Amino acid sequence: MSAITTLFPGTPGAWSLPHRGKVAMASLIIAESAIFTIFVVAYLIYVGKSLTGPTPREVLETPIFFTICLLSSSLTIHFAGKFLERDKRGAFLALWSFTIVLGALFLFGTGREWHRLIYEHGLTISTNLFGTTYYSLVGLHAFHVTAGMVMLCIVLIFGLAGRVGVEQSARVEVLSMYWHFVDVVWVVVFTVVYVLGR
Repeated sequence: MSAITTLFPGTPGAWSLPHRGKVAMASLIIAESAIFTIFVVAYLIYVGKSLTGPTPREVLETPIFFTICLLSSSLTIHFAGKFLERDKRGAFLALWSFTIVLGALFLFGTGREWHRLIYEHGLTISTNLFGTTYYSLVGLHAFHVTAGMVMLCIVLIFGLAGRVGVEQSARVEVLSMYWHFVDVVWVVVFTVVYVLGR
């Protein structure tokens, strides 16, 4: 019996520390949120102030399908974690793989959009203020998605090798926190770039 429950018999139990992985990920998310905030504010400040074209209205197409893919991946990774907690490894691996596919589709969409902007419209990071802020903001997000994809693939490899079980469910949940963060950030980026910025 702990000192707390000895001194205060009505106390339901001793206070336990939160999972250190979740605390670390929450700290990373807070720091990364500050960085994204700077890039979002910069985009909003400079939107419409380019002296030369092209402008967002002229060249941007709203990536509805690829946005749905990325946001849907939050559901698949969530339920994958729930299946792992119940030791249903087959369902976990299936949904985890589907999450990777959805993330890959989103990155493909981003790459396709960049190819179109560069080769069809001549918009590069050095073309004008729009190009600089657009590639910086969307590129920062794409980098975070790529980093998440690498981590997801590592977990999948270990999972296929039979090295991921119930005992790793807390670690999987920590990675899920990161992926949810990436999805939430995309909602902000999508709103700023493709709705407000046009």
